[in-house]
Amino acid sequence: MRPVLSLFLVGLILLVSAVRPADARPRHLFKIGSLAPEGSVWILQFQEFAREVEEKTGGEVGFRVYAGGIMGDDQAMYRKIRIGQLQGGGFTMTGIAQVVPDFRIMALPFLFTSYQEVDAVTRGLLPKFRQQFAEQGLELIAMTEVGFIYTMSTMPIVTIDNLRQATCWTPTGDPVSSTYLSQLGITPVQLSIPDVLSSLQTGLVNTVFNSLYGSIVLQWFTKAKYINDLPFGYAYGALLLDQKALAKLPKDQAAIIQTTADKYFPPLIAKTRQSNEESRDILAENGVRFTTFPTEVAAQLQGFRDQTAKAVIGSSFSREIHDETTRLLQEFRSGR
Repeated sequence: MRPVLSLFLVGLILLVSAVRPADARPRHLFKIGSLAPEGSVWILQFQEFAREVEEKTGGEVGFRVYAGGIMGDDQAMYRKIRIGQLQGGGFTMTGIAQVVPDFRIMALPFLFTSYQEVDAVTRGLLPKFRQQFAEQGLELIAMTEVGFIYTMSTMPIVTIDNLRQATCWTPTGDPVSSTYLSQLGITPVQLSIPDVLSSLQTGLVNTVFNSLYGSIVLQWFTKAKYINDLPFGYAYGALLLDQKALAKLPKDQAAIIQTTADKYFPPLIAKTRQSNEESRDILAENGVRFTTFPTEVAAQLQGFRDQTAKAVIGSSFSREIHDETTRLLQEFRSGR
């Protein structure tokens, strides 16, 4: 009996040591900041990604997400990564483009006319984006999407004069949209995203730009009851991790993060697009009215795109990234 009892005790010890307590802290914990609200499609999908990474690494690698901007805006999150307080973030294009300026190229107003164009250009530019973020000590794990953004206001906007008379918002640190509006004779009010709703409520601004789903989760639609149905531009972002934090992982665990991201983030883009489409009916049911620009006005607005690009090349993004984006877009449109 003694040898059998000894074997039983050894097996029990091994079993207990192999079971990780449910509340145990992962050996490698990545604290992630995000402006996306708790419960939004972006946070829910990220949580699924995080659970699978933890499962595949046997609980060795974990993620804790701080949603809703509680870690500050994009620049605040970036600073916290640099000092080790965060190990990554879900960034908007506007905020993180101050670190990698070329990343803002796809936000040029009226650049895209379809998501097929967006996808083709993104595939072509992704290697360059990864390289440029790596040069800044950041690993581009996945691109994220807000979607096509629209002009949203407290009064109908159907002419350029309507826009000129409005008090327009642009994100802090977004020289491209600010320059575009200045081409129209508009001086926008720059605000960080968390400050927009209160500014709509107080009347500091009356015209903003967001996706349909974004206007719901951020509650902007409660004040901006008119949406012009011509997409003003395209908004996107990135999940970035600190390379120093990644370097502490065994190579197989770092690879698990990337392969799991490759599994979860492309469907996130599809879910975001579905959410935007479903939001159209929800907004209409809540008293939001959709308006349109006459064809000639839309053509005028689109015509200011090239003027804007010429004005910001070399300062807001490089000529190389602009030319490459133009080439990729022309190739897609020509069927090549």
